[in-house]
Amino acid sequence: MNFKDKNIILTGASSGIGNEVLKRLGVYNANVIAVGRNVEKINNFGSYVIPYSCDVSNKEEMDKLFEYAIATLGHVDIFIANAGFAYCEEILEPDWGHIEDIFKTNVISPIYAFEKMKKLNKGKEYHVAITCSAVSKVPLPGYSLYCSTKSAIDGFGRVHNYEIRDKGRLSLIYPIATSTNFFKRAGDKAPVPWPVQTAVKVAESIIKGIEKNKKSIYPSKAYAVTLGLNRILPFLYPIYARIQAKKFIKWIENKA
Repeated sequence: MNFKDKNIILTGASSGIGNEVLKRLGVYNANVIAVGRNVEKINNFGSYVIPYSCDVSNKEEMDKLFEYAIATLGHVDIFIANAGFAYCEEILEPDWGHIEDIFKTNVISPIYAFEKMKKLNKGKEYHVAITCSAVSKVPLPGYSLYCSTKSAIDGFGRVHNYEIRDKGRLSLIYPIATSTNFFKRAGDKAPVPWPVQTAVKVAESIIKGIEKNKKSIYPSKAYAVTLGLNRILPFLYPIYARIQAKKFIKWIENKA
């Protein structure tokens, strides 16, 4: 879908990948509702950006976001669900709320946004892009809950793309580790998986992928290649996981 003159909702817009996407939407004469908890970081953009504070893990706030978008813009053509977070941790105690928090933000919210877009755009074209992750397919020790949320999104997208019978498009984005504050927020000096790409590269790939109506967007060509290689050489990802497990265990021991 072409971004020109489109009405867009972008979540996770205040930092990292979302902020880089926001910067690039200015050339399209689009209207963007830029969603984040810290909207002060979004206020320095041009008139095409409408900052909006929202907790995307909360159903009522998501409903209000869509109500605001319809009241302000009339309709929404594109929804980019980029908000998400991770824990880097050793699971020691049962914690229902801890699990629920990450699933509400990383899984329930983007799927609910897709359902809302589907209902609001009956008979019209629309596009939803959800930031999944390379770890939806590659084991990353220390991030088991985060990986499980991304695997859930991967499963939803791959299956639902066979079910779509309207004019909608659904894209899943698979970035590898990205040089943002994401891993710092996941845990104090948390191990960062290798390799690492820039948020600029990911943002550019997201824009191009949506424009080309791609179902899967791979910002890292190397990762796309390894997906095929691992089918032929299925020991590759387990070797990678063991290397990352050593880093994680060392990190845990240093924290003790």
